[in-house]
Amino acid sequence: MLTSRLATEEDLPALRDLMALAIGELQRSFLSPAEIVASRAVMGVDTQLVVDRTYFIIEEDGVLAGCGGWSRRATLYGGDHSADLRDAALLDPARDAARVRAMYTHPDFARRGVGRMILGLCEAAALAEGYGRAELMATLAGEPLYKACGFTEIERTGSAPVDGVVVPLVRMGKTLE
Repeated sequence: MLTSRLATEEDLPALRDLMALAIGELQRSFLSPAEIVASRAVMGVDTQLVVDRTYFIIEEDGVLAGCGGWSRRATLYGGDHSADLRDAALLDPARDAARVRAMYTHPDFARRGVGRMILGLCEAAALAEGYGRAELMATLAGEPLYKACGFTEIERTGSAPVDGVVVPLVRMGKTLE
């Protein structure tokens, strides 16, 4: 049975390992090897989400199955190491969309409801804080899940080039109910 809890600073090493594994394994059907390498430069742990207490861990019998969160800050995607993507400004729930951020599933738990569970937790928490919309930046691997959960495409875009390689991304949004 899958369970959830908020991540703590003590979880960060395990989260980094999970993210590296998910990027390397789950993106293979969608990205070239060079794009996967570039993905590692723009994706990863955002400790601000853990500090803000908006980052969830999904476990099964104590085994890390996935992670993801939401944010009331302007940053749409990127990890601690991608400083050029970061904007810690607080969003206005009356005007802005909450951000769904940094969702990763352990490959052993893919297609078992981990992503849907995280999205449900994020949407409920954002709605409880007065947000009427959520936005996210999807990888091509994540896009089918987000579509199935009611997110629609806003724009197709890409990351800033990493050693000349652009990672394809899809900005998506959803009205929260």
